[in-house]
Amino acid sequence: MATELSSNWKKLQAQIQAESTTSSTTNPTARKRKATQTTTKSSPPAKRQKSKSLAAPAPQLPGRPVGNAKARARIPNLSARMGAGQSSKIDTGPSPSLASWAAENDISPESLAEAYGLGLRNNSLLTSEKEKVNAGLTEGLEVGKYIAIDCEMVGVGEGDCEMVGVGEGGYESALARVSVVDFHGRQVYDSYVKPRERVADWRTAITGLTPKHMRSARDFHEVQAQVAELLRDRILIGHDVKHDLDALKLSHSVRDIRDTSKFPGFRQYGNGRKPALARLAKEILGVEIQSGAHSSVEDAKVAMALFRRHKPAFDVDHANRFPMTTGTAKPRAKKTKKKKK
Repeated sequence: MATELSSNWKKLQAQIQAESTTSSTTNPTARKRKATQTTTKSSPPAKRQKSKSLAAPAPQLPGRPVGNAKARARIPNLSARMGAGQSSKIDTGPSPSLASWAAENDISPESLAEAYGLGLRNNSLLTSEKEKVNAGLTEGLEVGKYIAIDCEMVGVGEGDCEMVGVGEGGYESALARVSVVDFHGRQVYDSYVKPRERVADWRTAITGLTPKHMRSARDFHEVQAQVAELLRDRILIGHDVKHDLDALKLSHSVRDIRDTSKFPGFRQYGNGRKPALARLAKEILGVEIQSGAHSSVEDAKVAMALFRRHKPAFDVDHANRFPMTTGTAKPRAKKTKKKKK
């Protein structure tokens, strides 16, 4: 996997450089126009035209469709979706020809977004949209290879009082809310979850949850099935994600998990322990979170932003931990099986 990523990344960088060189050498009219604009004042109509062009939808791919159909559908719209708050170079996003080349060579939209730095500058990934509480699965959103998850728990277990949510106990955790975001920080899923046991402690100061939220909560098995489907064949990002998976009663291959609480590059922020997500957000992203009740949507976005900010280092760490997942190991294993037959 690491070898394939490295190979695709080199091809992508070479193609981006070729695009830049071609556009500057084969379009003298564009150069002349740019020179004119820098030496003369732009008229109001010109400014309005420029603003209109940046806000317009990305152009369709030219010529005969190539490559993966789903990739073709996503790539042209990357700059339109993620361009807010970026420099003019990033706002324009991948050109149609570059997007076509990427689709033909099975380069994912996530890789293109990473190459152009989309959604990272000024933490725009964290403010891409308002969270839609308890909205369930977001309709019409095509989810890519990476997702981030975060859960909120309430306390269950025996207490001294028969009233729900009152009394001692609640030392065990049960799932009460789960949120999932995609590579770009867009909300993929959010739902309250009905605890399957009597709640002894709602942990409201931390979770923000009270019994009234459970009136519109979904059944545990419904939520579990929906999240399991989202996890299928995807890379999971999270902070101390084992607890989230345990609460959901789900498993996921460790090879497909990127845990920000275990990443070696973040150990310096933990003082010998696992670093807290709030501290990582403050030290690395420069944002304050969890000052009041937690938002699982916000925490999932922060985990994804941390991963994206240091994705190359995460990739190297993963390749070192799982060397047999490199692109050269699998073909050799297949050849060995054929010889035995």
